[in-house]
Amino acid sequence: MDISKLFGSKVFNDEVMRQRLPREVYESLMKTRRLGTDLDESIAEVVASAMKDWAVEQGATHFAHWFQPMTNITAGKHDSFISPIGNGKVILEFSPKELVQGEPDASSFPSGGLRATFEARGYTTWDPTSPAFVRDGTLYIPTAFCGYKGEALDTKTPLLRSMEAVNRQGLRLLRALGNTTSRNITPSLGNEQEYFLVDRQRYEQRLDLKLCGRTLFGAKSSKTQELDDHYCGRIRIRVSEFMKDLDQQLWELGVPIKTKHNEAAPAQHELAPVYDVANVACDHNQIVMEVMRVTAKRHGLACLLHEKPFAGVNGSGKHHNYSLVTDDGINLLSPGKDPATNLPFQLMLCAFIQAVDEYADLLRLSTATPGNDQRLGGYEAPPAIISIFLGEPLTNLLISTAMGAQGDHHCRQYVPNMIAALPGVLKDDSDRNRTSPFAFTGNKFEFRMVGSSQSPALANTVLNTMLAQVFEEYANALEQAQDLKAGIIGLIHDTMAKHSRIIFNGNNYTKEWEEEAARRGLPCAATALDACHAYTDPKNIALFEHQKVLSPVECRARQEIVVENVAKVIAIEANIMLEMVTRQILPAVVRYAGTVAGSYNSLTTAHIFNDEIASQIKQLSQVISQIQKQRDLLRQALQAAQGIAEPEAQARAMVDQVRPAMEELRSVCDFAETITEASAWPIPTYTDLMHRV
Repeated sequence: MDISKLFGSKVFNDEVMRQRLPREVYESLMKTRRLGTDLDESIAEVVASAMKDWAVEQGATHFAHWFQPMTNITAGKHDSFISPIGNGKVILEFSPKELVQGEPDASSFPSGGLRATFEARGYTTWDPTSPAFVRDGTLYIPTAFCGYKGEALDTKTPLLRSMEAVNRQGLRLLRALGNTTSRNITPSLGNEQEYFLVDRQRYEQRLDLKLCGRTLFGAKSSKTQELDDHYCGRIRIRVSEFMKDLDQQLWELGVPIKTKHNEAAPAQHELAPVYDVANVACDHNQIVMEVMRVTAKRHGLACLLHEKPFAGVNGSGKHHNYSLVTDDGINLLSPGKDPATNLPFQLMLCAFIQAVDEYADLLRLSTATPGNDQRLGGYEAPPAIISIFLGEPLTNLLISTAMGAQGDHHCRQYVPNMIAALPGVLKDDSDRNRTSPFAFTGNKFEFRMVGSSQSPALANTVLNTMLAQVFEEYANALEQAQDLKAGIIGLIHDTMAKHSRIIFNGNNYTKEWEEEAARRGLPCAATALDACHAYTDPKNIALFEHQKVLSPVECRARQEIVVENVAKVIAIEANIMLEMVTRQILPAVVRYAGTVAGSYNSLTTAHIFNDEIASQIKQLSQVISQIQKQRDLLRQALQAAQGIAEPEAQARAMVDQVRPAMEELRSVCDFAETITEASAWPIPTYTDLMHRV
């Protein structure tokens, strides 16, 4: 296999366009893609014809406008290229209008009230900055999705708006800092993707996994991740074959997958790509999740992308690695050879510090899903409290600069290894802090709170928008400064004085940090329902509106979608728990209790008396009663919650009453699993799922 020829072979990429498009058309399209300039719509006919011919050569018979509604997954309506010409004949056509614009039903996706059932018209519009690709016989064209009045109904539209905002304000700041050459700033993004793989046959036997993506029941396995022997260990043959197949498919689709390894929990794994422009990277991550699911099924596996498929072990995140890069190759977060003298770099760190402190609630909001509620704060997931890790050297450097002191000349040191034969290892400017939700890791920030099943677009939209706001404030100040160096130092001083509370370089997992964060006044939204109110906070509405990313109506709609999603997800999970208990778990425990009682009666008849079996029968009887009691309490809590008409009050009841009732029912059922004979238990156990792949 020649990877260099395989890579991007299913993508209408730069090389294909250079070969198939007239020079002036190609250059116009590249200008739009690289600099974000307006699309010249007159080139659409030429592009559409070339794209269709190429796609047909790749085996495509259909095309689809591929868009990303507010569901965290993608959608698309598939149309064939055929066009009847009479006499039972057809030709293959793909018009410029079909490339540029589509019309899916806008009333059938989450809209938060932006679209009513009778207001069905919506539009998809071609995103020329993200390349089209062919998969499974269909040409997929990345598009944005909006309503009849232009309201954003997807995750891509706000992302593209936010990219324009951070570019607009970032260039102003660069000009104020003396940079006259850079013409464009783009967010550069790398999304690490964690996931679990389980045996497909066992997956099919678990209704909770099939319909919820996570286990609603399951006693802890005797061995999980205590020995730290799974992380980066030998990859099992079956999993390795899946990963090899996955790599090849993703490389064909132009997704630059670089890294694969075992994660900390049994059956947990991770892949990571090379960085790309933010909207392309977000599209790629959606492709990754779709291909993973299909490929796993082909290998007799099931890919679990839920944030917490198994209780008591690591959850799965999507570590969101973020930096800002200019068109002439400058990484704005690169410290350079000597960060002590690199004032623009220090100012850039301060911009992140201020943005994260002022809009911590929005960052938390960008990770707010019912699934992530199960993950945050447990087993290596960061807590729900937002803070920044810089490391002591960089923190002290900013403090010194803010105080007017000349920072020490920086000289990177080697890690002492005491072994002469080994090459020296240069130390970075800071250690890594895997407990921090937002950590500086050398030349980028890693936002670790994003959930594994989420679209990364919202987190990136929030980051771009809040940075655009701070860049604008910094640019305003520096454009008026009489002395540039003094102006920069003044901004660093003010930022550290007002916003250094957000910096925490210690262990985010401790109870002491929770108490310290409360003393500092840092917000903590424990659940998605708590976090979603950030959408309608006046300061956040003002931010999104000022930077032209979301209108007030679009903000309110997104809050409604989160509220509705919380209520629906918890209701679905509760109903599935009730079904599994009533039709599987309770009958199994009753049958097993009957078997034990029958054995005891037989022994008694034979004048063999066993107090342990008698005790076991009593225990099983008590457990059966407890299961019935907790099942009925859950049913009552669910019915009461669903009887509440007001959406947010219903969601609150789901979180505060239904979820605790679910946990109580789970607890007694998990205990029942531990005292029921293995062959009598009706569903695959944690040991079956995590250790028998």
